[in-house]
Amino acid sequence: MRFEKVDDPTPGDGEAVVRHTAIGINFIDTYHRSGLYPLPHPHGLGLEASGVVEAVGNNVERIKPGDRVAYIHGPPEAYSERRTHNAEHLVPLPDDIDDDVAAAVLLKALTVEYLVRQTFRVESGMTVLLHAAAGGVGLVACQWLAHLGATVIGTVSSQAKADLARSNGCTYPVIYTEEDFVERVEEITDGKGVPVVYDSVGKATFTQSLNCLQPRGLLVSFGNSSGKPDPFDIGALAEGGSLQVTRPRLFDYVASSEDLRRSANAAFDLVRQNVITVDIGQRFALADAVDAHRALESRSTTGSTILVP
Repeated sequence: MRFEKVDDPTPGDGEAVVRHTAIGINFIDTYHRSGLYPLPHPHGLGLEASGVVEAVGNNVERIKPGDRVAYIHGPPEAYSERRTHNAEHLVPLPDDIDDDVAAAVLLKALTVEYLVRQTFRVESGMTVLLHAAAGGVGLVACQWLAHLGATVIGTVSSQAKADLARSNGCTYPVIYTEEDFVERVEEITDGKGVPVVYDSVGKATFTQSLNCLQPRGLLVSFGNSSGKPDPFDIGALAEGGSLQVTRPRLFDYVASSEDLRRSANAAFDLVRQNVITVDIGQRFALADAVDAHRALESRSTTGSTILVP
């Protein structure tokens, strides 16, 4: 990554220029940087930010200069002071939602919303397994799942992260460096397994996650922080009890402006109710984005990380 000066942008048809006030960092940014998710070079980074609209192009009706907005869509150019963006993919920020909070939580909260309300609808009384429970998405998921009345088994890497996950609604934090999480799931569920596993880790946990499912259970593989899962024999799903696997993407769930705003409003409502409390664990200057990525990939971060322009 290189930090450099470029010309100020001008809006095209259907676009707005957004001056950023806070920029969210997410693990997908590291996939774009590393080439795991290939992009044409050269390219920017970052899908999430909040800020103020400075100008709009032709055929823009819902957004005007001076509006506070946030976004989670690409192309990835959020690591910047200003950028142009498709106006239909900008979310107006309510007066009671802070810019830093929006940049820190919007993509994560929308991710959790589609995971626990659409991909698999979690209901009160269910027990679920959530990997990376102390990460940015993990903490929001713990809070949302607890609000729904679910029992959360969450994997973490240290005692400090176990304490953090527990304080955010994780019923059973499991330190995977000290315990076998498959055995703990079996113990906690009296051998029944869980109906759903939310797995953002990928390669290191995929097979074991399948082993935690009850018959007809669903593995939701939504990330690759340890790398892509290895190919596997699809017959293993039948042998495990008619198991299911899905690999969903947030952007397929918020492709329209209507779906985007509906999901965002659901997330903002829970922020207002203090169901979702935003933990901004780290702030880096925009020019120090390299250090932010190193911290994220070393798993030394907790909660959300933002860049400050």
